[in-house]
Amino acid sequence: MIRREARLRLEYVYRKSLEEKQRLIDEKRQTVKKYVDENRAIPTHLRKDAIDLQQDAEWGGEVSAIDDEYRYAGAADPKVVLTTSREPSAKLKIFLKEMRLMFPNAQRINRGHYDIKKLIQACKANDITDFILLHETRGNPDGMIVCHLPFGPTAYFTLANVVMRHEVPECGTMSEEYPHLIFDGLNSALGRRLTTILKHLFPVPKIDSRRIVTFSNTQDFISFRHHTYSKDEHGEIKLKEIGPRFEMRPYLIKMGTIDNADAESTEWALRSYTNSARKRPLMLSVPDDDE
Repeated sequence: MIRREARLRLEYVYRKSLEEKQRLIDEKRQTVKKYVDENRAIPTHLRKDAIDLQQDAEWGGEVSAIDDEYRYAGAADPKVVLTTSREPSAKLKIFLKEMRLMFPNAQRINRGHYDIKKLIQACKANDITDFILLHETRGNPDGMIVCHLPFGPTAYFTLANVVMRHEVPECGTMSEEYPHLIFDGLNSALGRRLTTILKHLFPVPKIDSRRIVTFSNTQDFISFRHHTYSKDEHGEIKLKEIGPRFEMRPYLIKMGTIDNADAESTEWALRSYTNSARKRPLMLSVPDDDE
C-alpha cells in the first residue's frame, strides 16, 4: 500500500512538471503572438525562437493536459475533515466547531494524540477530499493548513483578527445551505491558484441559495466574510453577517500532502526577508489595463 501510494505520487509529480514546462512554453507563444499582432518589437529574450513560437501559436500548442488534482470537482460534493493542533485551547475548539459549520459535508476530529500521517491515511481510506488543520498561539487561532487529497496541493495560511460567531452581534443561527462564493481581487497567477484551492472546499450551490461566503483580497490579505441576504417588502436586499470572520495571508504552497511536506517540492513560498521585498508588486492581484 505504501509503495503504491509513493509510486502514484511520483507519477503525479512528474505529470505536473511536464504540465508546468508546457505552460511556460505556451506563455511564450502567446507573448510573441501578442507583440506580432500589435506590430511591436519582440522582447529580446524571445527573438531567437520567435519564428518557431509564432508557428506553434498559429497551429495549436495549447495546454490540453488534464489536471488530476480536481478531476472530480462538480461531479461529487467535497468531503472535508477538520482538526486542530495537539492540546487545543477552549477558544480553538470553538473556532473548530464554527469552521466545521462553514463547510457543508464537513466533519471534525478531536486531535488527541493522533499522528498527522495516521490521520491522512485514514482520510484517504475514506475518500476524504480535503483536510484542514487549525493552529493557535497562546489561545488565539493564527494558522490554517488546507491539504487536498490524495496527492495535494497543500496551502499554508496565517490568520489574523479572528472574530467568533458569538462575538458578532445578532448573528442568528447558521444556515446549512450550500453557499455562493465571491472571490475579489485574486486575479494574478497565484491568486487564481489559491482560488482553485479554496473554491473546491465547497459544493456547487443552488441558484436560490441565500448564503454567501466572500474571499476579498486587499494588499495581499484575504478577508473572509460570511453573510446571508434577504429581501424586504420594498425589494431591497439586506445583508446579515453571521460569522466567523478573519484575515488570511498565504505563505507557502507545497505540491504534495501535509504528511510528506518535507519531501515534497515547493510550488510557491513567501519571501519577506529580502532586500527587494518592499519593491515587489502585490502577489495576489495585478492591475487592470484601465488603471
